[in-house]
Amino acid sequence: MDYSKVLVSRGNLTGAVNASAVSDTPGEVAYAWDDTSGSGSAAATDVALLLAYSPAKNISVYLTSGAVRSDGAATLNLPNDFSGDDVEVFLGFMSEDATDVANSVHLGTMTVA
Repeated sequence: MDYSKVLVSRGNLTGAVNASAVSDTPGEVAYAWDDTSGSGSAAATDVALLLAYSPAKNISVYLTSGAVRSDGAATLNLPNDFSGDDVEVFLGFMSEDATDVANSVHLGTMTVA
């Protein structure tokens, strides 16, 4: 499957810009993005949607609350048994009132520390 073509969220909200993710700490994926609040439909209070999918386990771990666009960074905690596994990593945004979402971006495949 070509995960770069997969959308886990789809909508008209301004999407992530200069987003990246790394897994340097065991059981964690650390996300970063530019704060584009005020650009297009982006608001500082847009909620970050973090998702990591393990094809080997056929399990997704996600977070739909916590970090907001203006934070510019967030961490997704994964189960201990994900360490050493390859995961597909995605980032999206949702408006604070949950009425709109942005198209997600695939940040790549990474091995969980």
